[in-house]
Amino acid sequence: MKDERLGDRSTPLDLTPEEFAEIGHRLVDDLAALLGSLRDRPLGPDVTPDDVRTALDASAPIPEEGMDAAALMRDTTRMLIEHSLYNAHPRFFGYVTAGAAPIGVLADLLASGINPNVGGWALSPMASEIEDQTIRWISELVGFPGDGDGVLTSGGNVANMLGLYAARAARAGWDVRMHGLQSEDAATLRVYASTATHTWIQKAMDLSGMGCASIRWIEADVVERMNVGALRAAIDEDLEAGHRPFMVVATGGSVSTGAVDDLPAIRDLCDAYDVWMHVDGAYGAFAACAPNVPDELRAISAADSVALDPHKWMYAPLEAGCVLVRDPSALLAAFSYRPEYYYFQQDAKNYFERGVQNSRGFRALKVWMQLKQAGRSGYTRMISEDIELARRFFEFADAHPELETFGHALSITTYRYVPYDLRARVAETEVATYLNELNERIQARMEKGGDAFVSNAVLGEIYALRMCVVNFRTRLEDVEALVKISAELGRAEDATLRPYALRAPAAVKDGADE
Repeated sequence: MKDERLGDRSTPLDLTPEEFAEIGHRLVDDLAALLGSLRDRPLGPDVTPDDVRTALDASAPIPEEGMDAAALMRDTTRMLIEHSLYNAHPRFFGYVTAGAAPIGVLADLLASGINPNVGGWALSPMASEIEDQTIRWISELVGFPGDGDGVLTSGGNVANMLGLYAARAARAGWDVRMHGLQSEDAATLRVYASTATHTWIQKAMDLSGMGCASIRWIEADVVERMNVGALRAAIDEDLEAGHRPFMVVATGGSVSTGAVDDLPAIRDLCDAYDVWMHVDGAYGAFAACAPNVPDELRAISAADSVALDPHKWMYAPLEAGCVLVRDPSALLAAFSYRPEYYYFQQDAKNYFERGVQNSRGFRALKVWMQLKQAGRSGYTRMISEDIELARRFFEFADAHPELETFGHALSITTYRYVPYDLRARVAETEVATYLNELNERIQARMEKGGDAFVSNAVLGEIYALRMCVVNFRTRLEDVEALVKISAELGRAEDATLRPYALRAPAAVKDGADE
């Protein structure tokens, strides 16, 4: 029996052009108002998980009937605005999460509207070419050779993992893709990483089947730089034991302290042992374009592969990671399969051959448009200013009688609150334990207060507060405010906590400055 409805089909997801325009215009107006009011609103709500679940009506079943699209967008926009943490706020100093550039926000809307599958060139002709140009521009910005290859990913974890798989295919010494991890001489593949390396390395070794026991952890110094002498000794030891070193992971800006490894020395060592050099620059690599960074960072240009995140120091909306490889065939050697049912042009770049995804969204558009809008000079200036703002905070905090600084590298400063009368006792075990608890409470209180947001770093036995500037909206007044907020919260928490957690100090000196 013929169904007449299919001749003039109407579906609950479709919108007329007029309806789409009306809903879209209101959404853009609401987002514009939000971005314009960030400086004057709290960083986020002081709510519990139960509060958020109640606002969402989280236990409700799937609706049987749908609702009006305009009302749905209004309600959802309000719900998100009222229950979100704003990493675009100028006083968000936590982690390495940047607020999204407005042109990037609009680019994501455009990318979703066109909705190309940037896996095969035939499915995404212009989008594929834009991604190719974006990768070359990123290479130029950070000083990496532009005749290599690369691919955009979801973020730093995946970008680093792709670098590891490229290294394994290139340096295993046998066809690891065909025969797996069993070599003819039963050699165990070894990767070398400092103790400051991000946890992506454990995930990668776990998922690859090589196992976390194949990681050789190399000691780092007090500022989290890899000990290159210890690295050399570890490689020699593994060679003597019959293992096969294939990759060294160097750090181009650690997430805790901003440390940069001695990349030139690591390059020389990798050349001597024929080992792949990978740089985890997810946070710091983009700073290679700035004049006020360590010279060692510019040596990412000598790496075999580099991971870096446009959604960090390029201020792109989430998600946008990237891996660059020096050898233009390295990603193909690690990932390319061409089954008969993939009929794609061979004279064009097909991104399904360069990573783990077949279906891929148009991540490149926001990065490309931001590079077009700001240019090399704009990014150099913004990143340099972020670094300078973190340095100025270090100076302000270092001069404050109740704050203790530990270090400043790239755009990260680590510090803690120390009551004035306890400064002479910080080496005492009881006081050190108390200060860790006190600063942990300061961080928690700051998160709930909505005036500023910091994360933490554990430096040896010290629980430190950590501020990081990757925000083009942050100004000098914001880092000055963080000094004041840290001290005020420190005094308040100390007054509450100390009577129950610490013996009275031997002497008290009044008159500490704000």
